[in-house]
Amino acid sequence: MLIILWLFLAAIAWRVLSRLWIHPLRQYPGPRLAAISNLPYLYQTLSGNSHAWIRELHDEYGSVIRIRPNALTYRSFEAWTDIYGHRKQGALPFSKDPEFYTPAPSGQTHIVNANEADHTRQKRLLTHAFSEKSLRDQESLVMSYVDLFIRQLHTLANAKQPVDMEEWLNFLTFDIIGDLAFGEPFGCLEESKYHPWVATIFKSIKTGAFLRAFSIYPVFVLLIRKAMPKSLIQKRLAHYQMSKDKLTKRLQTNTTRPDFTSYILKHNDNEKGMLRQEMDLNAAIIIQAGSETTATVLAAAVFYLQKRPEWQRKLTEEVRGAFPTDESITFLASSKLPILNAVIEESLRLFPPLPVIGPRVVPQGGAQIDGKHVAEGVSVSVAHYSAFRAHSNFKEPDSFLPERWIDYKDPSNPFHSDRREALQPFSYGPRACIGRNLAYAEMRTILAKFFWHFDVSLEQESDQWDQCKSYIVWEKDPLFVKLESVPSTEEKEVRK
Repeated sequence: MLIILWLFLAAIAWRVLSRLWIHPLRQYPGPRLAAISNLPYLYQTLSGNSHAWIRELHDEYGSVIRIRPNALTYRSFEAWTDIYGHRKQGALPFSKDPEFYTPAPSGQTHIVNANEADHTRQKRLLTHAFSEKSLRDQESLVMSYVDLFIRQLHTLANAKQPVDMEEWLNFLTFDIIGDLAFGEPFGCLEESKYHPWVATIFKSIKTGAFLRAFSIYPVFVLLIRKAMPKSLIQKRLAHYQMSKDKLTKRLQTNTTRPDFTSYILKHNDNEKGMLRQEMDLNAAIIIQAGSETTATVLAAAVFYLQKRPEWQRKLTEEVRGAFPTDESITFLASSKLPILNAVIEESLRLFPPLPVIGPRVVPQGGAQIDGKHVAEGVSVSVAHYSAFRAHSNFKEPDSFLPERWIDYKDPSNPFHSDRREALQPFSYGPRACIGRNLAYAEMRTILAKFFWHFDVSLEQESDQWDQCKSYIVWEKDPLFVKLESVPSTEEKEVRK
């Protein structure tokens, strides 16, 4: 027995020493404990603090750090291009880290976790649903929900009661994406509450974050699955099942309305098409990726504008000056407003909808990252929250400064030297988010209409709203504001 104990201790000692003195990453800076064990990363992830922890490590150690025995994180734009960008012809791609991108319950792949070949095939079909043409076709549908959102807020404003904008923005974005994905909304706006499915989605995201964190210890995943309340696992499975049921219902309608399904079906074929299971899974992914994330940025914009009232005033003046009527606020027209766009970019920077890492695996033979060779098999990533708040990328990185995005090419602009290319909230390269254009169109028009219709002030209880934990996405508290309806020009004339 004593011999077994000594052998066990010797094995541990050898692993510790090898990770510190022999491992290919031995020369990279970072905490010693993180170099020899996954436990610091696991602890920070489970506590919802990994985004802040990685940022603190970067501030202390520099642009690249070792956060796990076999994992590095970066914060430079060069790392974005080296890890996520298009590879030279013949060069092997950086595959998605299987420890982070865990498979769906069915084992089938979707556009997020698929290998390169399957991703290319699935993206070819999904891209049609997010093209410029489809965006134009979908505008009236999106606007119908934005208008309903505004009407509901007017009712709440007239009642003189605080409004939870975090909740109402989720109602809006989930209804939009529900209709675009399945041909019908969740009914959140009409009912003024979350559809049970939407509530399930929020719970399934956190469950997935826990399982993903433990995936670095496969044996623990099995134990966690057994120890985790069955209700949490069932909610994750229920999300996929409800997506499947909704898609089945949509396919049976045989309509040509301009939703995502119609574009996929139009371009699907037998050889390079999408399997039914893949369609089910991608629908589930789109519901998650195309709703909560957009609402997060919008809520952040509302919050940070309360902290910089002079910029809320500038935005309000820009919107109300540019649009004589509510109906004149369109996708195209709102894209031309510099202050509106600056507010959105700065909100994406300070409060990225996905604050965590999106790791890739260095291909066979190793690769150059940020000017230095990294051995094959290493997990590498750019940490969003850390990169977007790095002093090396942005001046005054913790301050909400929309002015950094206006006339920044002018050398006299104090933010002229900011490395804006380091801001990649939708990721970068061939696997960047395909819904980027839709997200921007939604964010611009929603914010424009919101500040066209309302004067806004923050309730004291939400003064520290951005101090959140993160589990893949942010775990946010209510964002309570006071709304005051602003009468339109026509209403003012009537009152006279």
